[in-house]
Amino acid sequence: MTCSSLSFSWPDGTPVLEDFQLAVGPGRTGLIGLNGSGKSTLLRLIAGELTPGEGSVRIAGGVGHLPQNVVLDTALRVDEALGIAATRTALHAIEAGDVREKHFTAVGDDWDVEERARATLDQLGLGHVGLDRTVGEMSGGECVLLRLAALLLARPDVLLLDEPTNNLDVVARGRLYEAVEAWSGVMIVVSHDRELLERVDQIADLREGEVTWYGGTYSAYEAALAVEQEAAERMVRVAEADVQRQKRELAEAQVKLARRRRYGQKMFEQKREPKIVMGARKRAAQVSAGKHRAMHTERLTEAKERLAEAVDAVRDDDEIRVELPYTKVHPGRGVLRLSEVELRYGARVAGEFDLRGPERIALVGRNGAGKTTLLRTIAGELQPIAGEVAVEVPLRFLPQRLDVLDEELSVVQNVARFAPQATDNAIRARLARFLFRGARADRPAGTLSGGERFRAALAALLLAEPAPQLLMLDEPTNNLDMASVRGLTEALEAYEGALIVASHDVTFLESLGITRWLLLDGELRPTTAEEVREELMGA
Repeated sequence: MTCSSLSFSWPDGTPVLEDFQLAVGPGRTGLIGLNGSGKSTLLRLIAGELTPGEGSVRIAGGVGHLPQNVVLDTALRVDEALGIAATRTALHAIEAGDVREKHFTAVGDDWDVEERARATLDQLGLGHVGLDRTVGEMSGGECVLLRLAALLLARPDVLLLDEPTNNLDVVARGRLYEAVEAWSGVMIVVSHDRELLERVDQIADLREGEVTWYGGTYSAYEAALAVEQEAAERMVRVAEADVQRQKRELAEAQVKLARRRRYGQKMFEQKREPKIVMGARKRAAQVSAGKHRAMHTERLTEAKERLAEAVDAVRDDDEIRVELPYTKVHPGRGVLRLSEVELRYGARVAGEFDLRGPERIALVGRNGAGKTTLLRTIAGELQPIAGEVAVEVPLRFLPQRLDVLDEELSVVQNVARFAPQATDNAIRARLARFLFRGARADRPAGTLSGGERFRAALAALLLAEPAPQLLMLDEPTNNLDMASVRGLTEALEAYEGALIVASHDVTFLESLGITRWLLLDGELRPTTAEEVREELMGA
């Protein structure tokens, strides 16, 4: 797969890629980069879903694309979603005695299509899904796997996966990891899922419109990048020292020249030499002084250029820096109590459940287990079928859809909705710590990228009045790049209240300092990170 001199801009003129070059051979490539760097756009260009303004994409063979947000018609049968409905119909017609030529043409050499389809579904943990079922009967995670099954059946030469583990539970992720490891063609996978990126052969880092290659997994990439950055920072220190030295030498040269001028002026005034000799000496001194000054000025300019180059090599990805003192919950204070709660769609919390003090709880479970339902019930968005939910502190809930933001309002105005007593200047000062500075804070929420949108929603909740002392997050790392996940982790480090996070991302959960792991599987029960990882590895 080769991209040559590829350029692409959005209809409003916003450039994404310019004179972009990329060549990818067999193997699994992890494509990483900051939110907004153009990763998803690049995959759509390779897949032919977008047309470049200039340049070309050449692929030796067919291409399959699993987009970030899989949308399937709920009325489709499973065999239609797999792309085998026509072949299957013709096969059944032949088996029933209809030997017309069109049926044999439709089947071609694909006589074992049903067996292959069932084997592929079984490989992805969808063995229970019949080919005649409809998509509407399947969960969101199952639809992602069904779309992947369709691609695996089509056997494309190039497979493009965009955030494939979003919304997949631990078991489904394990199935997808196995499928990725078994792939033998060309694969490009965009993901923030570290477990998945540990299964690639190389990392392609898309930054400022160019790709830098690193051999090995994400861990190898991090190690190589750390060495690079250490060297780059060392070069900055050397260049800074050189600039200071050149400034000193220029200043010393100017002092010497000033002394010479004063000496020459004194000799001229005292008329100790003939006028013609003193004039010639003065002209020669001026020429010499000019050359001397020019030489030191040029050296300083070159030193500054070397410093600028060294600084450019050091990554300065902005990070969220925030203090949230008013979110503090003292140890032992009651935060949440659930008593014999029966949720909609079947899940329940048997007996009494108490959350006290600044606990950090990881809520895990399979797709459809009821994690989102439990969080929405605690937030008061849904009423339990039975039992009691008592929240004893100010609470905020960040759902998967990030629909806490008003699309038409600016970032500043959205935060003001949650903190009506705060002044505009106070809100802007707080937003700057969430990387919304100046005009960025005035952008409408509807124009933000996925990572920016998440940051704005998080800022609106954490800066709310009264300050939330119980914060609940539902799959917060979906669609976030690695830098944004680090930013979220750092923001949550400053949070001093109680935290409940529903996520399938075990690595992210472990980074939060979780104090209790809870598994929702029909009922809510304690578990451990080790048990969750064992299930992941054994999927």
